[in-house]
Amino acid sequence: MAQKTGALIFDETADSYDIRFDIADYYGGLHCGECMDVFTGGKWKPTRIEYGDNWYLVGIRAEDLNGLRVRI
Repeated sequence: MAQKTGALIFDETADSYDIRFDIADYYGGLHCGECMDVFTGGKWKPTRIEYGDNWYLVGIRAEDLNGLRVRI
């Protein structure tokens, strides 16, 4: 399957993050340990999403994950 690029969004009903690819096209919810690439500092970096005190991306410093460009 080809990689798809979208934006991280917080799904309040599921209390977790999802990826929005298009108006009505979503990944379907992210779970701990799921891997993806995030676009930061002008390049794609591999990461995975985890949950501690809050949701975070391993190795990525970001105050807010909402709107980050990701590909999966």
